[in-house]
Amino acid sequence: MRVMGVVSYKGTHYSGWAKQPNESSIQEEIEKVLSQLYDEKISIYGSGRTDRGVHALGQTFHYDASGKKSLQKIKISANLMLNDEINIISLKYVNDDFHARYSATSKEYEYKFELASKDPLNCDLVYVCPYHLDIKLMKEAASLFVGTHNFMNFTSKEEDENNFIRTITSIKFSEKDGIYTIHFKGDGFMRYMIRYLVGTLIEVARGKIPLSFIKERLDSDGERCIISYKAQPQGLYLKKVCYYR
Repeated sequence: MRVMGVVSYKGTHYSGWAKQPNESSIQEEIEKVLSQLYDEKISIYGSGRTDRGVHALGQTFHYDASGKKSLQKIKISANLMLNDEINIISLKYVNDDFHARYSATSKEYEYKFELASKDPLNCDLVYVCPYHLDIKLMKEAASLFVGTHNFMNFTSKEEDENNFIRTITSIKFSEKDGIYTIHFKGDGFMRYMIRYLVGTLIEVARGKIPLSFIKERLDSDGERCIISYKAQPQGLYLKKVCYYR
């Protein structure tokens, strides 16, 4: 029986989503608990990887298990066994051809930052930016990334079956209690892609690089030149993974 799960987690103390040798990962923690509850080895497959220190509000995964159990009981038991930084939101049975990664049609991410010299209460959950940023200019720069583009210079992924082409359908900004959130929605995001995008936006908003920097490196047909501006991981959240019904 194939099961789809949705999980939220604080990634501060983990090596990331994916299992790593001699490291603690979200995937491994969930697999250990589910294997105990099913009394068989359970392997889970996520919609994608999140990096060390990155959080999730709605990461999805799937797994196969023999026999049908009450998923409500499995969820309750699993959350009691998992530490407080990981919470399984839902579990449901799905068709055997469902795949958490390959069935996904779009993803939503958020990047949170605040403008302050230092805030120890938010240091693990929000990027505390020590610079003055021109938010209006930042929004103008962000609009350049919207649409279908070749993002080969904004990812560290070595090769890509789609030639690094992705579609970002929207980038929106919001602010509450001094914390800014950049909302990204698109058909998919490659390794470090959002952190490179945000890092570039910050440098533009600081006045360190011009808008033309983005235009020159987006959809470039020349030699690949990965940018060096990468935002800190603690401000990044995988918000939601969408699937066709």
